[in-house]
Amino acid sequence: MTEQPATVDNKVGRCMLHNWVEERAVAALDTGKTTAQIKKHGHKGILTLDEDSKLESVTTFKAVYIPPKSPGVRLRGVRGELLEKHIAQMISEKIQAEQRRPTPKIDFCSTTQKDFFAKGFVPCTPETTQVHDYKTDQAVTFWSENCQWIQGVTAVKTPRAPFRKSALFSTPISERLDEVEVPPDN
Repeated sequence: MTEQPATVDNKVGRCMLHNWVEERAVAALDTGKTTAQIKKHGHKGILTLDEDSKLESVTTFKAVYIPPKSPGVRLRGVRGELLEKHIAQMISEKIQAEQRRPTPKIDFCSTTQKDFFAKGFVPCTPETTQVHDYKTDQAVTFWSENCQWIQGVTAVKTPRAPFRKSALFSTPISERLDEVEVPPDN
């Protein structure tokens, strides 16, 4: 069979290469319809000529499938079946006995009641040794105590306030050489 060129005129529109055979097969069905109607509703009469026919309810797999038949003889012995029933009954009785066990008495006591209201405890406030101002004093944390060993941090100017804003990281070295050492905060 000789192949025809893919430049055949189409009524519907451009088609893929080697798809002209299908385009020609439905060309007679395209009369009187716009491209939008064809794309929306498709072509009638391609799959079946009887448009009022209903679909079959049986698939090919269901039509061919044959359920397996039993061999007609006993596959397990009577003793094995009785043993299985006995074991299943024992296990079900054991599970039911566990489920019927009475629930233990629950102590509805919160952590606060249990741990912080111990009998005989007298709370006392320790006396202050220094005057502290929470608005101005630097907080004592793990990082403030170990600021000398933190890597990737700009050099600390004042040991009492190590985490203040600092432009030393972005200041050129030529400008920093003329800088006078800043006195520490008191």
